[in-house]
Amino acid sequence: MNMTTKNLLVELFVEELPPKALKKLGEAFASQLADQLKALGLTNGDSVTTSFASPRRLAAHVSHVWLKAEDKAVQQKLMPVSVGLDAAGNATPALLKKLQALGADLSDPKAVVASLKRAQDGKAEALFYDSLVTGATLDTGLQKALEEAIAKLPIPKVMSYQLETDCALPGWTSVNFVRPAHSLVALHGSTVVPVKVLGLTAGRSTQGHRFEARVSPVVLEDADSYAATLAKDGAVIASFAERKAEIARQLVAAAASVGNGAHPIEDDALLDEVTALVERPNVLVCAFEKEFLDVPQECLILTMKANQKYFPLLDAANKLTNKFLVVSNIKPDDASFVIGGNERVVRPRLADAKFFFDQDRKKTLASRVDGLGKVVYHNKLGTQGERVERVRAIAKAIAAQLGDANLVALADHAAQLAKTDLVTDMVGEFPELQGTMGRYYALNDKLPVVLADAIEDHYKPRFAGDMLPRGEVGVVVALADKLETLVGMFGIGNLPTGDKDPFALRRHALGVIRMLVEQDLPLALIDLLTSTTAIDWPQSWSSIAGPGHATTVSALEVFIYDRLSGSLREQGYTAQEVDAVVSQNPRRLGDVPKRLAAVRAFAALPEAPALAAANKRISNILKKAEEVDAHVSAVLLQEPAEIALYAAMQEFAPKANAQFEAGDYTASLQTLAALRVPVDAFFEDVMVNAEATDLRLNRLGLLKSLNGAMNRVADLSKLAT
Repeated sequence: MNMTTKNLLVELFVEELPPKALKKLGEAFASQLADQLKALGLTNGDSVTTSFASPRRLAAHVSHVWLKAEDKAVQQKLMPVSVGLDAAGNATPALLKKLQALGADLSDPKAVVASLKRAQDGKAEALFYDSLVTGATLDTGLQKALEEAIAKLPIPKVMSYQLETDCALPGWTSVNFVRPAHSLVALHGSTVVPVKVLGLTAGRSTQGHRFEARVSPVVLEDADSYAATLAKDGAVIASFAERKAEIARQLVAAAASVGNGAHPIEDDALLDEVTALVERPNVLVCAFEKEFLDVPQECLILTMKANQKYFPLLDAANKLTNKFLVVSNIKPDDASFVIGGNERVVRPRLADAKFFFDQDRKKTLASRVDGLGKVVYHNKLGTQGERVERVRAIAKAIAAQLGDANLVALADHAAQLAKTDLVTDMVGEFPELQGTMGRYYALNDKLPVVLADAIEDHYKPRFAGDMLPRGEVGVVVALADKLETLVGMFGIGNLPTGDKDPFALRRHALGVIRMLVEQDLPLALIDLLTSTTAIDWPQSWSSIAGPGHATTVSALEVFIYDRLSGSLREQGYTAQEVDAVVSQNPRRLGDVPKRLAAVRAFAALPEAPALAAANKRISNILKKAEEVDAHVSAVLLQEPAEIALYAAMQEFAPKANAQFEAGDYTASLQTLAALRVPVDAFFEDVMVNAEATDLRLNRLGLLKSLNGAMNRVADLSKLAT
């Protein structure tokens, strides 16, 4: 075997790939190829994989690749001795058939049988066959690896096309791939590996930039010169990461040339998308008329980013300037035509935004309320107008619990207007601006700032890590809006499944959790859900949700506590800590951080392991017992250990309960730690399941009382290892 390794380069040259998928496609192609080669034993432990992805190519460089994998000694179990050998010790037909299938040389069957190993396999003795499996060659191994890598690509949408060579022939060959592929490169060192895929045969030639390549085709000398040759002869930066870094560098430099603290807007997704659109980035500074800056900057930024893939420039105060950056794919000596062309293209877009803004401001938000009655929200949940009435009812109920009549009135007014921007021209064109435009139009209508803020903020938090609503009114309307969505959708059975969550119910649940926890609101989750189901829902919802809507509340409660558990684990709490607290279904989610802190402090005490184990034992005993009352008769206490435990509970439980009621959960659990000694003694000296019924029930009642006292903050049995 050749003991030296060489580096491998594989490239698929294709038509322009979908930009939003390019990064993933490049990474997946390289990692799958490397994984397959490793599984075949064709790479050694030092192998490093580098992925390349540009608009017209997917490539991978894999270092330390063998020309042939090592042969492997393999031992295979054949069958029990009793099945494989007859009474005389000769091979049975079943054994000979199995050996033949494994490729054994049966010219001398006795010699083969004699070479088999015997070993105990469970209760029976079995026969084992040792063979040498020939290692894969790079030619066959790369063929398999390439086919697997292509088959496993995360292609968003497959194209079907015909091979050029077959187009004129009857019954031509169809190929399925993300985009038509035109050439394949496979180099092991400087040697072409003769593999075929997608109707292409591997060579050493590829194509560079469509317009600026120095030569065509670009011929690659060896695997290691791939990136350098493409850059020199093809005018292409093949590495996605390098191209992205180069664009980021040019964006900063171009912004600096503008001066006045100008800087490009930060948007990593846009940077990734632009990186996937160009092979030879060239950042240029463009401008538009200052009059457009009268339009809210969110509108201008969105139209430039979403429609044109431009990078708007902000000034030192983060206000939009009339300059923007374009990432061109060409580097002409005179860039004025490219700059002028982009400026001409963006102008109608900005003019549209200005027109929408000017038109929308001619009508007040209040005058648009009736228009929501003509917009269908969901066929089983009515119109947006009906939905607004439900959100108003929920908001008023929440506001009444949190504040005075003024808060109720403000929350009601904000809820009434919160969705009105959905029927404006601007939000019709740019749905992402819902809420944002509502705030601008509310201020234009001379409404109080607190109302305008609530209209914008009622969608918050929109994503993980997003800010919560700014004020109390915003929090109330945001809670009401999310509860209406959750209860409505759960009531008609539109639950998230797997990766699918079209109504963003997981996000809504996390939003409710965050507001209740981070604002420490004095609201019980179960009460919020129950009161939300009790408002005036359409008949179609009520008939599905069922009488009393108890199933909807129950399912939603489980769903929200499950979201809470996942969120807390992501924040660094252990599964045991989270389970101990969340399994109690705490009524007020604002208590949860304090309960977790108390559990963590308790777990650090020397008494904690013994008490957690005792709690687990008590839970198991009570599960097996029939209905038990938490009642103890002092006259039935006989053993010194049960008398001592009862006395300790009389001493410490009231104190722990008082601390619990005062919200000092840490102190409450630490007070209960004093029960460790009497609890241990009880289990050491007392027979719980006594023969006498009255004694048994009294002892079970004592344990039930203890269980209730100790598990108010959290289920301590969950901390037992």
